[in-house]
Amino acid sequence: MDMTATLAAQRAAFTAELPVSLDTRRDRLKRARALVADNAARFCDALSEDFGHRSREQSMLTDIAGSTGPIDHALKHMAGWAKREKRSVQFPLGLLGARAWVEYQPKGVVGVIAPWNFPINLVMGPVAGAFAAGNRVMVKTSEFTPVVAALFEELAPKYFAAEELAFFGGGPDVGKAFAELPFDHLLFTGATGIGRHILHAAADNLTPVTLELGGKSPVILGAGADLKQAGERIAMGKMLNAGQICLAPDYVLAPAAQEAAIVDSLKTAATAMYPSLLANPDYTAVINDRHHQRLTDWIEDARAKGATVEVVNPAGEDFGASNSRKMPLHIVRDVTDDMTLMQEEIFGPVLPIVRYDGIDDAIGQVNRRDRPLGLYYFGPDGDERRRVLDRTISGGVTLDDVVFHVSMEDLPFGGVGPSGMGSYHGRDGFRTFSHARAVFRQAKLDVAKLAGLKPPYGDKLRRTVAKQIGIREPSA
Repeated sequence: MDMTATLAAQRAAFTAELPVSLDTRRDRLKRARALVADNAARFCDALSEDFGHRSREQSMLTDIAGSTGPIDHALKHMAGWAKREKRSVQFPLGLLGARAWVEYQPKGVVGVIAPWNFPINLVMGPVAGAFAAGNRVMVKTSEFTPVVAALFEELAPKYFAAEELAFFGGGPDVGKAFAELPFDHLLFTGATGIGRHILHAAADNLTPVTLELGGKSPVILGAGADLKQAGERIAMGKMLNAGQICLAPDYVLAPAAQEAAIVDSLKTAATAMYPSLLANPDYTAVINDRHHQRLTDWIEDARAKGATVEVVNPAGEDFGASNSRKMPLHIVRDVTDDMTLMQEEIFGPVLPIVRYDGIDDAIGQVNRRDRPLGLYYFGPDGDERRRVLDRTISGGVTLDDVVFHVSMEDLPFGGVGPSGMGSYHGRDGFRTFSHARAVFRQAKLDVAKLAGLKPPYGDKLRRTVAKQIGIREPSA
């Protein structure tokens, strides 16, 4: 299927269909839901094949339920989102019967470039917003999950005409060509470095772009934090999908006096969740050999520069003798800024612990790095919590837990600066994929004449201007 021809066909079909009724949008959303729900078992098998092993229960939670949830939310709320919004009309026009409002129109054809870490959820979440807004969609799937990509290409035609929803697989060359297409909106989820290339590729067409990137999302353990609870929740968020999550806790900022206690808490929690790893169906593998080697190299780089690495391996398994890409949680202490794992987003089960001295020191350590996609704070002190919220900037925040703000469909999801541009989910996704069209309806009266706006200018105009700018009426 040719991408350029598909885009032309989708745009022609979109234009012919205008206006896109709510019933049509509901029908597409329901078919998108069926595409995932009807084939959940096959999608889970494909995910596990692509990863080398991926927890089936995790896939059902994060990719299957994680896809139907946004669709169900859109079905429930879409009619309210689509209502026109009344806006005010300022003096003098508002006194004479003029009206103003905003209508939300679909943009046309939305391009979605999906990542490999959640290759179903991060397709269908954007599709939910795009369909709710009345658009057609083209998807570029990740070359790192070719089995999932092939399954989408097989199944989609059973639920959608290519003029509604189409999938394209392939490597970087296909991705580059896809990003250069003149979409009406383009959403990319992936690494910050690739995001820069996507933005350049879209620039020639002035295509509006939403970038969902990543970064080093910090955890701050505040005064009086429950370390047992924090350890359990951080370990869960870090080990889900083997840490291959854009929002995974990337490093923990801990008061120096509590460093040993939080390390013990993390170990206890990881051991309780995963008493073994190699044969454990609940624990996911690293996506491919290249990423496994990258993580291994970064750990060795940290060791060589003086870090202490504690491997959480409760069953004493021999990972070196296994052909599995499963990697246990590595807790890294005594880290320094010159270590690669403190400079790059980790995207794996490696967790540095950074000591801090006072909350302002912790805030300063966050602020001297790029603005992260997520920020996590644990602690009961309301003043300290407020200080962290006021003095840091991040895409989103979860308090007393990690990651979960992304699961709230009524919250915008997105980054800021190097961690992203724009947002989606729920109402915010509907608006991202819509054009907010301003409409002004003039009164029947000749407002321009009454207000003195028509030449020849005179006293009426001077009075009108004087009132608007709040000065004494000037003389002629």
